[in-house]
Amino acid sequence: MDDDLLTIRQMCDAFDVTPRTLRFYESRELLFPQRRGQHRLYGRADRARLILILRGKRFGFSLEQIRQLLELYDPAERNITQTEATLATARDRLADMERQQRELAEAIAELRQQIAEGVVSLQKLKSEA
Repeated sequence: MDDDLLTIRQMCDAFDVTPRTLRFYESRELLFPQRRGQHRLYGRADRARLILILRGKRFGFSLEQIRQLLELYDPAERNITQTEATLATARDRLADMERQQRELAEAIAELRQQIAEGVVSLQKLKSEA
């Protein structure tokens, strides 16, 4: 095998993913490994794409968003369109995450207040017994 190509097992080990994950990304047309008989072989482009897929998933991008962004890859135009689209998607996702963070902070504060009131109520009940 070429030094540049990795087997599915090597990809799994390198990126801490399962073979099922790689096959799933392939079925969603996110990865395009070479085939030699029954073997899948992953080149540099596949490794770069997997890094972007995993990063996108970590940030909460949908697989469809990731696929669309990857399809914009065009070194002939220095990937300007892809970069602009990625930045727009990232800004939208950041706004969503910040909104969720605010909502979670409010829920945490409310739960803390409920717990404090519950403690006071319980102490009152115990003292009246």
